[in-house]
Order: sequence, then structure tokens, then C-alpha cells
Amino acid sequence: MHAVKNQFPLLPQKERFPFSLLCLTLGAFAIGMTEFIIMGLLPNVALDLDVTIPQAGQLITSYALGVAFGAPLLTIFTHSVPQKKLLIILMCIFTIGNALSIVAPTYYLLIAARILTALAHGTFLGVGSIIAARLVRPEKRAGAVSMVLAGLTIANIIGVPFGTFIGQNLGWRASFGAITIMGIISLIGIMKFIPIIRQDHIPSLSKEFRSLMNPQVLLILLTGALGCASLFSVFTYIAPMLQTISGFPEHSVTWILVLFGLGVTLGNVLGGKLADWRLMPSLMINFAVLAVILSLLTVTLWHPMLAVITIFIWGIAAFGIMPGIQIRIMNLAHEAPLLATTSSHSALNVGNASGAYLGGLTITSMSLSSLPWLAAALAALAFVGVMLSYLVEKKMSRRALTL
Repeated sequence: MHAVKNQFPLLPQKERFPFSLLCLTLGAFAIGMTEFIIMGLLPNVALDLDVTIPQAGQLITSYALGVAFGAPLLTIFTHSVPQKKLLIILMCIFTIGNALSIVAPTYYLLIAARILTALAHGTFLGVGSIIAARLVRPEKRAGAVSMVLAGLTIANIIGVPFGTFIGQNLGWRASFGAITIMGIISLIGIMKFIPIIRQDHIPSLSKEFRSLMNPQVLLILLTGALGCASLFSVFTYIAPMLQTISGFPEHSVTWILVLFGLGVTLGNVLGGKLADWRLMPSLMINFAVLAVILSLLTVTLWHPMLAVITIFIWGIAAFGIMPGIQIRIMNLAHEAPLLATTSSHSALNVGNASGAYLGGLTITSMSLSSLPWLAAALAALAFVGVMLSYLVEKKMSRRALTL
């Protein structure tokens, strides 16, 4: 009993989660705003910097590439830095990048500022997830991780519309100013409230690479990428789908997306609870349900009320997988989890880009209404990946017992 109390001194018996988790959630919230807010401000940015809309769109692509390549590279260069200190450095990079976005006088300097900001994205979420899991008892780890990731989902519901409103009324630079202020608040919170978690042994880079190259880790990274590809193959084109197929007017789409965001937040919390209960079975069930819901969307899209209900449930199912994927990676790479955990965000961003690309090909070769079938197929492939991972683990456990 004494060992348990000493291991989790920061978790009072009457509290579910320590306050320090909110600092990580706020950081994730600011990161979520930075990633997605530019979508609503593209015309403003293009006009101010005298570039075309497609050129302004490269601000989104450059950020995604910064996340995809920056997370593993930054992790490699900082793997021996104590985790709290690393969080502070990452939030400083994030805040400086957004501050530079405020004053960037040219298009290319804004791209550079976006790439700098993106470098902190994956590593912050990876390290933040590891710290969150260590701040609570083992049976609450997935819930703690889901609380951090909830910052990303809440950013889509509240932060992005609010930031877009600021940008449209005060100028797009004011939106980055608001994010910079949130970054500073999160930085202060991390410095003040996140404890120094002692690491008796810092894994070597070679051990981190071995953990990352574990076939089981690679399989779950692929599974997570397929899950994100399933999501973005539809979500990227959700507005034209709702308008041309379901018949909603343009102004109604915003509120449907807010409802989707509520589903996403609920799914993130529910997914954390289910992962704490039974990790692999909950992931398998979640992907199976996701494939079924997306299949149903091919029918319900033609009926406005049913389409709204299906999209809400889809949001729950789509993001219910995220905490489980992160915990699964941390479990598989438990001896040296940092590179594998941060690389998951690279894999998820690759999935995002791939889903949008495959969705575009499907629209060109088939039709807009075919997108849910593509998404359902990707979710089914992810289900196969989780099932394969589960069966391999069971087989290895049985083999170990017979030796």
C-alpha cells in the first residue's frame, strides 16, 4: 500500500484527475486551434499577403508536413532531455512560432513560422500523453490521455470558430495573437503545476528505435493511420456532401459541424473509459461499429434528419479510437515509449492527408456519395489490423506460458 501511495502522491483520493492535467489540455487546445484555424482564414490571409487561395492552402500542407517530419526528428534530438523541461521547450517553440506568425510580413516567412510551430505539435502531444499517464493510477491512464487529447477536439468546437470570428473582425493576425496568449498561459501552468517526474533510466536512441520498429508498434501505427484516413476521406468533403446530397443550406453546415464536434468530444472521453476497461476488445468493437456507421451514412445522407444523427454518432465512433491507439502504443513500447508515441502523431497526419487524397480520387472516378463506402472500407481494414495485433499478442502469450 505504501508503495502505491508514494507512486501517485499527486492524486488525492477524492479527485479523479490532478489539476496539472488541465495545463496539458490547454496546450493541446492551443495546438488544435493553430492547426485548423487557418482553414477559416484562407481568404483573409490570401488577400493580405497577395497570394492565391491555392497558395494560401499550402500553409495547411506545410504545417502537416512539419508535424509529420518534425515529431520524430525533434524527439531524436531531445530524447535525453527531462520530460518536464522538454515540455517547457516545446511550448516555447510553439509560442514563438505563433508570435512570428503575427508579424510575418511575407507569405514565405509565414510558412516558415507555421513549420516552426508544427515542430512542437507531435512531440508535445506525445510527451504530454506519457506524463498524463504517469500522473494517475494505472487503471486511469487511458482516461488521463483522453483528457489531454480532448484539448484538440474542444479546439474544433470552440476554439476554431472563436478564432475565426476574431480573425474576420480584427484581422487574421489577431487570431494568432490569441493563440500566442494561450501558449503563454499553458507555459506558465506547465512550469508551475507539472511535477518533475524522475526517470531512473533514460532509454538510449537505439532502444527508442527498436521500440518504434517493433512489428506490433508499426502495425498499430498503420491501424491508427487507416482510422484517420477513414475520418478525413469524408470529413474533408463533408460540406459539399451535406449541401449537394442532404440538401442543407450553407449556413446550416456550420451547426452540423458543431454537433459533429460535440460527438467527437464525447467519443474521446468514452474511448478513454473503454480503453481503461478492456483495451483491445474496445478498439476492435469501435472500428467495427465505425465501419457499420459509415456504411449506413451512404443511405442516411439522402435524408436530412437521419444524416445529422448519423454524423453525430460517427463523431463519437471516429474519435473513440484515439485514446486506445495512444495507450496501445505506450504499452507496446513501454521500455522506450517516447519516439513511438510521438511518431503516432506523424502516422495520424499521414492518415489525414491520405484520406483527403483518396477521397478526392473517389469523387473524380466515382461520385461524392461514394465517399462513405471508401471510409467504411478503410475502417474495416483498421479493424483487421487491430484483430491481427490482438491475435498475435495472444499467440505470443500462450507460447511464453508453455516455455
